[in-house]
Amino acid sequence: MDAVALAQALVRCRSVTPEEGGAQGLLEGVLGPAGFACHRISRGGIENLYARWGTTGPVFGFGGHTDVVPVGEGWSTDPFAGEIRDGALWGRGAADMKSGVAAFVSAAIAQVQESPPPGSIALLITGDEEGAAIDGTAAILDWMDDHGERLDLCLVGEPTSVSRLGDTVKIGRRGSMTGRLTVFGKAGHTAYPSRAVNPLPALAKACLVLSETPLDLGSTHFQASTLALASIDTGNAANNVIPGQASAVFNIRFNDTHSADSLKIWADQQLEEALHGTGCVAELVWQVSGEAFLTPPGPLSDIVVDAITDRLLERPALTTGGGTSDARFIKDHCPVLEFGLVGDTMHQANERVAVEDIQRLTQIYRDILGRFFG
Repeated sequence: MDAVALAQALVRCRSVTPEEGGAQGLLEGVLGPAGFACHRISRGGIENLYARWGTTGPVFGFGGHTDVVPVGEGWSTDPFAGEIRDGALWGRGAADMKSGVAAFVSAAIAQVQESPPPGSIALLITGDEEGAAIDGTAAILDWMDDHGERLDLCLVGEPTSVSRLGDTVKIGRRGSMTGRLTVFGKAGHTAYPSRAVNPLPALAKACLVLSETPLDLGSTHFQASTLALASIDTGNAANNVIPGQASAVFNIRFNDTHSADSLKIWADQQLEEALHGTGCVAELVWQVSGEAFLTPPGPLSDIVVDAITDRLLERPALTTGGGTSDARFIKDHCPVLEFGLVGDTMHQANERVAVEDIQRLTQIYRDILGRFFG
């Protein structure tokens, strides 16, 4: 199976979340004839695919997604044409992450056809990574639990490389949580501020305390945790009205010295001190996207690092930066690493990836499989 041709075919599938766009069916049609037992897992209007070759352990897993973000404006080419131009594959999802999926599917097929492994290869391919993600990889893992399916290791093919293929492997991810803070006071006329309780100074003080209080200094494999304000709003269009409430939204990216629960306690303490004596009360609603996690460097990461180093003559950095990915679900099932293409154009107009990199990534994935089963 030619990985570049498969990547082109996947880009031509209009699989903007939550639409399947034919991508899952395309992969099932490729993997089934190669001997993979394919299971379509549908939940919440999302289509997912679990494909496995082999019935014994150990089980090596690949994880990825076929859904893409909306196209947006500013393209110089048809974003769903799968055009190859100037040595690159252009189109929405070329980098994030249809080419990565094509690479590990092609590598897996080549492995089982040319050197059948003493174990199994499983592919977890979701259509809900760019969306809410609750009915994607999480649904596959639930199905696996119900059917007694287990992985020994999973490699997620997200575009982790920064400047050139193979410069970065992710061995963990920071946690992410969003706080929606509302401060309540008492509305009134701006000419009579003593008759009101203005929530704006209290909210401003709370935001200042939250954003300027360091959370930590970092840890062995993680940078320092951060809290960033995303919005401050009153919904007040009048200049002679003191609003009765005001709100702010902030996001925390946290390392492995914290949990979501410990940060909720920390935030409550900061708010209690900031609002003391203001006459205002606060409500804080949380959305937790994922906890921080780490797959410590060791024999499993060595397999990936050595395969990259031997093929590209460069040893990758092991990092935990960036946003969230579906690895946050898989880490509760088995050790998980992430390695894939250069992602500098993902989610942008004119998204593209070098054709040579797709070919080299396929070779590296094949090398990783050989080392794992060897």
